[in-house]
Amino acid sequence: MKKSRITGIGHYVPDQIITNEYLSSIMDTNNEWIVERTGIEERRWFTPGKDTVTSMSLTASNMAIQRAGIANKDIDFIIFATITPDYFVPGNGVLLHRELGIHGVPALDVRNSCSGFIYALSVADQFIKTGMYKTILVVGAEIQSSALDKSDQGRSSAVIFADGAGAAILQAVDQDQYGILSTHLHADGDFAEELYLKDPGSSREVRLSPEIVDNPSFKMFMNGNTVFKHAVVRFNEVILEALEANGKNKSEIDLLVPHQANLRISNYIQQKMGLPDDKVFNNIMKLGNTTAGTIPIALSEAWEQGRLKEGDLVCLAAFGSGFTWASALLTW
Repeated sequence: MKKSRITGIGHYVPDQIITNEYLSSIMDTNNEWIVERTGIEERRWFTPGKDTVTSMSLTASNMAIQRAGIANKDIDFIIFATITPDYFVPGNGVLLHRELGIHGVPALDVRNSCSGFIYALSVADQFIKTGMYKTILVVGAEIQSSALDKSDQGRSSAVIFADGAGAAILQAVDQDQYGILSTHLHADGDFAEELYLKDPGSSREVRLSPEIVDNPSFKMFMNGNTVFKHAVVRFNEVILEALEANGKNKSEIDLLVPHQANLRISNYIQQKMGLPDDKVFNNIMKLGNTTAGTIPIALSEAWEQGRLKEGDLVCLAAFGSGFTWASALLTW
């Protein structure tokens, strides 16, 4: 049996920088309030007419492909994690597929929000382990700024969510080589409405109408306190689960890359794990929460900054809407 290894990583974030000062000019908020509650100083929002989920993911994918030293034709499968596809139907995987020109290669979309990239990574890992595919492109990408309520009522979400894309190439390697050691996936649908975007939903008599568009159900809703309380528990649990499954302890982690939900959450988990600053990677301060994009973007930036070295023990962890949570432990 083979194992899977990340051999290339890439990312793209839009040019448009949205500062806390700008948000303060369009809603009742301020820099101190945002930084204290989220740690975010600025984020990126897409430029209409330039950026799409497809175009952003294509740039990130091309970077990952080049860094992996492969050609487009070497890709056997695309797994695309997003909750903000360019089209309602079809999924974004086939749109990226078309741009890459790899006709006939299957594409699968994953809609697990903040845990989406790790879920997609886990699916790719299983396919490689079984020998069905040898080279898989895994993508996490979002354009969320167009779905945010940018009024005073929606400020708690609007200051957090952002746009961007990340991509990774997974390839089959021998068992004695570096690669993914294990992945761990969980969900609890009892809390689905604590972080969700209800419309346009298919179970309404009319899926889209002026009344629905003007209704709060058409904008992102988040119960911040409930999300925070569950996130700090589940993050800790799923990281420890990954370590225990592989006979590792916290001190052996070389780099923890958590989903960039909130800097307060990341700092709390870092404290619980007893990890120094150089063993945790955060970029939410400058990029905000890009949901399925946060972990691959962070991995790509960490690699560029020299914080990922061959053989490093790396832990990925995420928590988000659903609720869903997940982790992956790997040697880089």
